[in-house]
Amino acid sequence: MRVACCLALTWMLMPTITTGEDDTVLLRGEVVDADTTESVPARVYVRTADGRWLFARSASPAGTAIVYQKQRQRGSVEMHTTLSAHPFEVEVPPGRCTITVERGKEYVPFERAVEVGREPIRLKIALKRWIDMASLGWYSGDTHVHRTIEELPNLLLAEDLNVGLPLPYWVTTASTAPGQGDKTTDDGVRPEPIVVDPTHVIYPVNTEYEIFSVGPKQHTLGAVFILGHKTPFRQGVPPVRPVAEEARRQGGLLDLDKHSWPWSLMLVPVMRVDLFELANNHVWRTEFGFREWTLDTAPAYMSLERDERGFTEWGWIDFGCQSYYALLNCGFRMRPTAGTASGVHPVPLGFGRVYVQLPGGFSYERWMQGLGAGRSFVTTGPMLMVEVDGQPPGSVIRADQGGKRSCRVTGTAQSVQPLRSIEIVVNGRVVARPAPANKQTGRGGYTTPVTADIELDGSSWIAVRVLEDRPDRRIRFAHSSPVHVEISGKPLRPRREEVDYLIRRMEEELERNRDVLRPEALEEYRQALQTYQEIAREIP
Repeated sequence: MRVACCLALTWMLMPTITTGEDDTVLLRGEVVDADTTESVPARVYVRTADGRWLFARSASPAGTAIVYQKQRQRGSVEMHTTLSAHPFEVEVPPGRCTITVERGKEYVPFERAVEVGREPIRLKIALKRWIDMASLGWYSGDTHVHRTIEELPNLLLAEDLNVGLPLPYWVTTASTAPGQGDKTTDDGVRPEPIVVDPTHVIYPVNTEYEIFSVGPKQHTLGAVFILGHKTPFRQGVPPVRPVAEEARRQGGLLDLDKHSWPWSLMLVPVMRVDLFELANNHVWRTEFGFREWTLDTAPAYMSLERDERGFTEWGWIDFGCQSYYALLNCGFRMRPTAGTASGVHPVPLGFGRVYVQLPGGFSYERWMQGLGAGRSFVTTGPMLMVEVDGQPPGSVIRADQGGKRSCRVTGTAQSVQPLRSIEIVVNGRVVARPAPANKQTGRGGYTTPVTADIELDGSSWIAVRVLEDRPDRRIRFAHSSPVHVEISGKPLRPRREEVDYLIRRMEEELERNRDVLRPEALEEYRQALQTYQEIAREIP
């Protein structure tokens, strides 16, 4: 059980109130910031001793409360209410109930068992902020959102998420324009930011192609997003290249949803995808659920962690990381991002999020530019602020031809739980493991300096990843965007097993799609296969 440091929790008797339920009493609560004592929005869970979930409501006419109920399987359950900065109420039965309150990533989570008698209860819950990323110039976003635009003002503030990118244009059938998509919810959205407050913004014009059927046939291809465009797309897919060209014309970013969709490894060379979701929508606060999904596509060389049920949580995350590394090694410089698909899956908005560094202060336009430039890290928990030779994530360092090139990695990792590991990753391999210092900050968190000297034999990319050491053994990680070091005359090459995997997947998809897709769509798989084969021929 995690209990916030410096929590103020008070119970006091209230005048008798009729709740409308003979066997319940009224619990009235208020969530405040422990430092400022001001009311703050938050996400609230209430559960009885016998496992029933209860849902709070706002106690103020000016307040808002959004109930979220999603279950993927018996253990993968997300049942909460996001509340505005007003008092809340919930009827609870006598006995023990558990109250859990969270606010995004930067507050220490609160959890406490409450004994309920026959008298109404009043709670004041003071959440302690363990880090303030905005004060350090970092702002967060979720790039895969399936919540309604009407819900998002409440959600962004409750999760302290700076940018939300909902996907009102969503199509699941091939050759269908998103405007006519079966899941499209366009209600006349305009291509301009919706400002919730000066540092919390919604941009509503984004598109998801998620193809599950081709003509009359059920036939999965996969998903890709276009973020931050201006007008609805008139093209269906496949082929995908015309959509990529239109996305560029409109200034949008192409975001690869997951690494192991059937078409994902074709999209990267054909569409020249910008973003790779290192924290994707299978990574949840609750129990990991997709144990067997695309298990058969994982290559043996990755040695991914599994158990009797399929992928472990780390095995799935590692599959994404190693796929990303292989593509980086092939020269596809995608920048990492994070998306939850909250609205579809049992996960809070922004559970996995991408932080973008904005030294000049926040705006939606600067945030999207920073995301596209890779001035970022992704996280499901820890905060990771690192540089290479003084250059921020996403930078390109150019060096003259010569002997080995020395680089210094510096920065800080901070977390609400102690770190288990810090790993410096070069070209997909861990080359250094600085020991976590885990010095307590006095604000309920831990801090560790990150320092490592790295020797490079040729052009390389360098990134850092960290994992928390959690009592529940769940995975909470952060991963920086890579810094690229270009050494003249010594180009980066993938390892043979990496490019062999990419070639094999294209050959398999060509065969699977041969009698389903039109010739111009099949040709894109051939183009991707040819690209990977050409890369393979360049390996010494």
